[in-house]
Amino acid sequence: MKFEIVGSTANVDVIAAGPRLRIRSHLRKAYGGAPWRKMKGTATVRLPTGALRAVELHRYEAHGIGRKDLKIKRYLDKS
Repeated sequence: MKFEIVGSTANVDVIAAGPRLRIRSHLRKAYGGAPWRKMKGTATVRLPTGALRAVELHRYEAHGIGRKDLKIKRYLDKS
């Protein structure tokens, strides 16, 4: 599902880091060796239909590499 983040991400927390990441070997092979962390946060996104929704996002991020594998975990509004 393609979506666009509108504005900034808020309430960002670390879910897992280092050896606690299940797909750490995949991230290293695909994007490079770095201290990877799994993060979650809330944001407003624009869906392909044009609708704006408040969502909880999960992503992987590493210093020097950036944010990768962004996905919507759940919708926070009642639309």
